[in-house]
Amino acid sequence: MANTRTVHLIDASAYIFRAYFALPESITDAAGAPAQATWGFGAFLLQYVEEQQPTHLGVAFDESLTTSFRNEIYPAYKAQRELPPAELKAQLDDCRELAGALGMATFVDPRYEADDLIATLCHQLLRARHRVIVVSPDKDLTQLVGPRVEMHDAARGRRYDPELVFETFGVRPGQIRDFLGLAGDSVDNIPGVAGIGAKTAVALLSAFDDLDAIYANIDQVPDLPLRGAASVCEKLIRDRDRAFLSRELATVARDAPCTARLKELRLGGPDRARLDPLLARLGFESLEKRIRETL
Repeated sequence: MANTRTVHLIDASAYIFRAYFALPESITDAAGAPAQATWGFGAFLLQYVEEQQPTHLGVAFDESLTTSFRNEIYPAYKAQRELPPAELKAQLDDCRELAGALGMATFVDPRYEADDLIATLCHQLLRARHRVIVVSPDKDLTQLVGPRVEMHDAARGRRYDPELVFETFGVRPGQIRDFLGLAGDSVDNIPGVAGIGAKTAVALLSAFDDLDAIYANIDQVPDLPLRGAASVCEKLIRDRDRAFLSRELATVARDAPCTARLKELRLGGPDRARLDPLLARLGFESLEKRIRETL
């Protein structure tokens, strides 16, 4: 279609955390405070733009690790994670301000995670017949992959289409949430069905399309060519509520309070009124040349 655009949606937190832990503490702002996350995130954004040449781009941020609507459903969600160190937390607002000052649309919400903001924007863009590239290493977001959606893991240089999702995880993109409902996810503290791992989850989803079909045909599970099939059936029956709760936790929301407007997503030049004082405060002279060359 003549008016079709490709919109790049970046999951900011993954790259902010990567920069914080990968770069030296000697990177500081003009006042001497740690600034390696902000500098590294800014460098990542510029490198991505330089390499991918996007015309439309949005950046989604996580407001908090403890105030997601998922915590209301399941208080233990992500409860095992340590909160960001104070030195990193102090840089998060600057990361968001820097992305906006570079002329990028930014999205954040206290109840919806970056994954949900990306999923909602993606849903809206697909309805308008656009294409989307999700930029993230998070396997949860592979559930969005489809004919007009790819997921780009920038750190590994991998571009997931439906075939690569299946090759990597053993299930189709539409089954990722069911897979996590069964196997759980220790990273996000999603419980899953106790005693069922990735291999068994893949086998179950190869035999049945989704969690609903598994439980609708639970009497057939003991007959599957699966080691310990009878025991697997018992585990499924015992943890039925946990399975559906886990799938709900793993499902990205598509109704977050954000709107995909192409005009706002269009990547223009930097906003000098915001950028210049920000760079002066941060003391990022080394980024200035890259900004001029890239944007």
